[in-house]
Amino acid sequence: MSRRLLERMFEEPLNVIITGVGGQGNVLASKILATVAVESGFYASVGETYGAAQRGGAVMSHVRISKDGQYGPLTPQGKGDIILGFEPVECLRTIGSFGNKKTRIIVNPRPIYPIDVLSGATEYPHVDSVLQAIRELVSSVYVVEATELAKEVGAPIIQNMAMLGCLAGAGLTPFEYEAFREATSEEFSEKGRARNLRALELGYERIKTLKPL
Repeated sequence: MSRRLLERMFEEPLNVIITGVGGQGNVLASKILATVAVESGFYASVGETYGAAQRGGAVMSHVRISKDGQYGPLTPQGKGDIILGFEPVECLRTIGSFGNKKTRIIVNPRPIYPIDVLSGATEYPHVDSVLQAIRELVSSVYVVEATELAKEVGAPIIQNMAMLGCLAGAGLTPFEYEAFREATSEEFSEKGRARNLRALELGYERIKTLKPL
């Protein structure tokens, strides 16, 4: 699909939300995506909202991308175009506030259990039920085991880079994969660059083998 065609697919701006919990790398992923947009000739605004991030609380990053000018940093209610869900329950919660019937989802189904679940005070819902609820609310869903992809390069924590690779490969943005590679390479020192680029590549390759639900 050509960049020009992709640019015509979305109303201004393109609203991407990256949602998960503290420690999953949402903020870094949003920074790299914004860099990709700017270096590709677009405007980008970034906003973050935090729960109790230090204790694994919710973290949501908004990246608003436009050809025509700068927009405010936070996506209006119900206006999310793409949601990257680093954690399934947080993805579902984000859809409740920002999703609509046209929203496209890429979700990592690996749960991160909050303190209340770990202590036995409450139960985490069955992941299949969460994914089914997500499917019923939006246009399409890619389910990608990004944590497993990150494990292949020896660092489960960099599932965020695998998820960015999925975004690059899904054809949902007007950006070339090489722009993601360049922005990622610029972000990391030589020590961490190779494995982060590899995680990005694995996500890019994996999503091309999947069909959205």
